[in-house]
Amino acid sequence: TEMENKVLLSFAFYSTILILKMYVVAIITGQVRLRKKAFANPEDALRNGGLQYYREDPDVERCRRAHRNDMENIFPFLFLGAIYSLLEPSPAVARVHFFIFCAGRIVHTVAYLLRLKAPTRSVAYSVAQLPCFSMALQILLAAAPYW
Repeated sequence: TEMENKVLLSFAFYSTILILKMYVVAIITGQVRLRKKAFANPEDALRNGGLQYYREDPDVERCRRAHRNDMENIFPFLFLGAIYSLLEPSPAVARVHFFIFCAGRIVHTVAYLLRLKAPTRSVAYSVAQLPCFSMALQILLAAAPYW
């Protein structure tokens, strides 16, 4: 069964870590909104002090960019990792792919939110892309005879 598939279990583990990380970034964004009193909707601003707080804030926007970047990268990883898991790769090799992506995304988020010195964030982004390109290439090679 699928639950006996070590690759799929590893993928499920790292994917869940990444989804939880995305929830944490969303919570941080909300907390920064409250602290900075910068609300995206007039009804939220009215509830928290008045329409003058219906505005943008650079710190909130930084959190939002980090979250958007996660969506642009983690969602494709979820697709690639799921299909790659079905190709029956070596469990150890697959685990390395998933770990590198997960670690890279965590470092990317930390670098983004804490404003770490460049090029920390871009290096983390680039490192996390390597396993995605590897998985995509392996999927294409496996599927090529059937196109």
